[in-house]
Amino acid sequence: MAIEIRDVNKSFGEAAVLRDVSVDVASGSLTALLGPSGGGKSTLLRVIAGLERPDSGRVLISGRDATRLPPQRRGVGFVFQHYAAFKHLTVFENVAFGLKIRKRPKEEIRKRVGELLELVHLDQFAARYPAQLSGGQRQRMALARALAVNPEVLLLDEPFGALDAQVRKELRTWLRRLHDEVHVTTVFVTHDQEEAIEVADTIVVLADGVVQQAGAPGDIYDNPASPFVMRFLGPVTEIGGRLLRPHDVELSAEPGPGTRPAVITRVVRLGFETRVEFRVREPGGAGESGQEHPAWAQMTRESARRLSAEAGAEVHVRPSVRAATVPAS
Repeated sequence: MAIEIRDVNKSFGEAAVLRDVSVDVASGSLTALLGPSGGGKSTLLRVIAGLERPDSGRVLISGRDATRLPPQRRGVGFVFQHYAAFKHLTVFENVAFGLKIRKRPKEEIRKRVGELLELVHLDQFAARYPAQLSGGQRQRMALARALAVNPEVLLLDEPFGALDAQVRKELRTWLRRLHDEVHVTTVFVTHDQEEAIEVADTIVVLADGVVQQAGAPGDIYDNPASPFVMRFLGPVTEIGGRLLRPHDVELSAEPGPGTRPAVITRVVRLGFETRVEFRVREPGGAGESGQEHPAWAQMTRESARRLSAEAGAEVHVRPSVRAATVPAS
């Protein structure tokens, strides 16, 4: 393992931010720390970097105990959300900074920086200053600067958080391609579920300072360990007291085994997909009429057309046989 976190606790005053956190990060992997604001993601990243010291527990990097090592001796590169660029230095000089303070030979610096700027597609901007770059270009420059010193581990704290949605999408695709080329062990913090699923090999879901679940994106999405994880990692609806994904809801015009009656309240067409909202009636006990509650299904436009889905129509709903479900509470 490139990084081993063992039973780490961290508090700020009376507030416990990390509670008995244990995480393994495989060598050469791209791991996302995913969770809501205040869940402990950035604190855990800073503990790995050595910018925060845990109250208890251990941090091992490449097999050696780094718990009490200063940041400069951990072999990590760190990229913050807001770039932290040196405004008075050119792009070339920004990327070369770490190599210069390590007193590397000039020819080695020139070659290494040239290779990195080409890798991040900024070689034509080497003589520009940060203010002359777009937000996405400045973030690519920050990544090149972090990679310049050949870190064992690259740590990214919400690297695309300050960018607009379209640039975020472009950069996360670029980050995945970059990682596949350089293979440096990378851990990044995000609260964006789609970003984590699209980019990461492994997702660690953190909330309330506790690891809620860790695993491959597909495994966590399809087999969430708790209602919290299921709700956080994607859209959900509720049928029969269980949470499931809206695309795992089957609607039919006729009743069948395991179906519940429902009435469509709204149909929203979103390009190829259609969102069908309805009120589903749950069976009541002896002498009781049962309760209605809102739910929804995600289906193709063609499936909605075949169903003649429209507000006021009576339908019958059930989870598909392949649906992953968890109790609603």
